[in-house]
Amino acid sequence: MVFAKPMRAVALASLFLLIFLIFELFHKPKLIKEPRVIYPDMKTDPNLEETHEPAGKLWRADDYAADNPNSPRINATILSLVRNEEIDGMVQSMRDLERTWNHKFNYPWTFFNDVPFTDEFKTRTRAETKAQCRYELIPKDHWAVPPWINNDLFHESAKILAEQDIQYGDLISYHQMCRWNSGLFYHHPALKDVRYYWRVEPKVHFFCDVDYDVFRYMQDHNKTYGFTINLYDAPQSIPTLWPETLKFIAAHPEYLKSDTMNARAWLEDKERRPEHNKKANGYSTCHFWSNFEIADMEFWRSKAYEDYFKHLDRAGGFFYERWGDAPVHSIALGLFEDASRIHWFRDIGYQHIPYFNCPNSPKCSGCRKGMFTDGEDFLYKEDCRPNWFKYVGMG
Repeated sequence: MVFAKPMRAVALASLFLLIFLIFELFHKPKLIKEPRVIYPDMKTDPNLEETHEPAGKLWRADDYAADNPNSPRINATILSLVRNEEIDGMVQSMRDLERTWNHKFNYPWTFFNDVPFTDEFKTRTRAETKAQCRYELIPKDHWAVPPWINNDLFHESAKILAEQDIQYGDLISYHQMCRWNSGLFYHHPALKDVRYYWRVEPKVHFFCDVDYDVFRYMQDHNKTYGFTINLYDAPQSIPTLWPETLKFIAAHPEYLKSDTMNARAWLEDKERRPEHNKKANGYSTCHFWSNFEIADMEFWRSKAYEDYFKHLDRAGGFFYERWGDAPVHSIALGLFEDASRIHWFRDIGYQHIPYFNCPNSPKCSGCRKGMFTDGEDFLYKEDCRPNWFKYVGMG
C-alpha cells in the first residue's frame, strides 16, 4: 500500500514524537548542583561575596597593541607545556584566555614540547592570537630520566603506585613532566630574559573579563606567586616528600622565613584532614593547584629553591614516588617566601576539571558564583582554601 506524501509526513513526525517521549521518560537529567559550603570553620565561601579587582595601582589596556614596541608590557609570557596531539584542547584554552584577557594586552605565548611542534599546531595556535607565538623544544638532558634513577626500582615503585590507585603513577612521561615543571623549565634558554609567566594547560576554561595587566600587578605589588585553586594531594603519592624537606631545612635553616612570615602552619596542619598529615608524615598535603600559576621565576632561580630542588631530585621521589610540581612549589613557597607575597586571584574565573574558582562578579559568565566543583559531593573535602584563609588570609 502506498501512502500519500502528507500521510507519510504525519507518520514520520509521529514516530519522532514517540522516540522523544520515550527518551524523556527514561532519561534522568543530571541535577544542577547549587554551590555549597561544608566547612565548619568557614561560614561562607568567599566567592559568594561580591568580588572586585585587587586594590592598588592597576595597568589598563592602553598602548598594548601587539605591534607596539614601546608598549607597557614587561618581560613576561604565557607558558604551556603541551603535546601536538593536544592541539584541540590548547586552542580551546587559548580562545578563553584571549577572549577574557590577552586580546587586550597581547603578551606572547611560549609553547614547550619534548618533540618538535607540527606545522598544524603552529598554524592553529597562531590563528588564535595577535600576540607573538614561540615554539620551543625541551633539551634532551632536561627531559631524560637522570642517571642516578634505578630503572628496576622505578618499575617496582610504579606497580605500588598503581595498586594504590595513584593516577599516572606508572607513566614515565608523567614523572618526567613533574620533574621538569618543578625545577627545570625556568632554565630553558628561551626564558633566559623572561621573569614572569602565566601557566596555561589544554582544556582549561576562563570565565571572567580581566581588565588589568596581571604581570604588572605582580611586579608593582611585590608578589611572587598567584593561584586560584588550593587542594589536598594524595598522601600515598608523596610519603617521603616532607621528611626529605625536613632534612633539607635542618641542613639549611638560613633559607627559612620566620614562622611569623611564612605559611608553615598551612603546610603542617593536621586538624582538618589528620589522616592526610599522618600518611604524608607530617605534611597536610595542601598545595596550590599549579595548572594555574602566575609567578615570578626569580624565586625558582633563587639559591634557596635551587638547592631545595637539587636535594629533592637526588632523593629520587620524582620517580620512585609521584612528587608533583604542585606540592614541591607549594612547600618551597610556604617555607622560603613571605606569605604576604602569595596572592589569591579570586577575581579570575577558572576551571580545570573537576574544580572551579567562580567569583561573584558581573565580569564573569559561564560558572556559578561560589561553585567549587560540578562533580560528586566527596570532592568538596579536597578544598584546602579554608586552611589557607585560616593561617594566611585572603590577600
